[in-house]
Amino acid sequence: MPELPEVEVTRLSFAHQIKGAQIQSAHLGKPLRWPLGCSTSDLQGLTVKRVNRRGKYLLIEMDPSLLILHLGMSGSLRFESLNESRLNTKLHDHFVLKTNRGILTLNDPRRFGAVVFAPEFNAPIVSKLLGKLGVEPLGEDFTPLQLYKALRQRRVNIKQALLGGQIVVGVGNIYASESLFMARIRPTRSSSKITKSQCSLLHRAIRETLTRAIEVGGSTLQNFSNAMGESGYFQLESFVYARQGQPCKLCQTPIKQIVQGQRSTFFCPVCQK
Repeated sequence: MPELPEVEVTRLSFAHQIKGAQIQSAHLGKPLRWPLGCSTSDLQGLTVKRVNRRGKYLLIEMDPSLLILHLGMSGSLRFESLNESRLNTKLHDHFVLKTNRGILTLNDPRRFGAVVFAPEFNAPIVSKLLGKLGVEPLGEDFTPLQLYKALRQRRVNIKQALLGGQIVVGVGNIYASESLFMARIRPTRSSSKITKSQCSLLHRAIRETLTRAIEVGGSTLQNFSNAMGESGYFQLESFVYARQGQPCKLCQTPIKQIVQGQRSTFFCPVCQK
């Protein structure tokens, strides 16, 4: 599943190109996770003001209306010129937004992704999808103290607390494993037992890990690419993720793999206490 860095990399790859574009038409293929919430003809004539992100959701804002996009498990966006798009129609293209500056297409083989229309930011659907999300990990509201107070209220392991999304959004499976390694915290440790000093280390590790992932284009483990078709390279720098059995880059102890909440977790049994 694309995580926050991949979604942010995708946003950055096309946001400047579609800004100010007028929507000429929209097309829906096979049904996605949720209904669009309007007729495709209702989008015609609207102007894209900007593209923002909240957690793993992309927000194509038309003021006051917006489209909320989620890439699901296997979705990806591509943005092409009008001429390029005529030549590049692909299987599993399930939402196509044609503008006078190019065509934005959601390709999603498993169809767990979504495109949802909201008439305004105060619409119930916006609150339903975004209202319970935690703070942005790269924003000012994410602080060591905020993280400490929130973790103290949880009675689950620290890895699951990070993945939940209610404390901080977008720290998915890859980046939770990497951040916990950088903070020297074992993923099985109870979140309620994390100390203030550990929270400071974890806060810094999350920020540095996500920032670096965005800088190198995210992680391409299977088929992720940004809207320009470019792959990411963070997986080449990972300390623990998907390195089970390989030596720790710091102490040479073999990296271990366990399963937590049906997700694989990777850690060093010596470096992480």
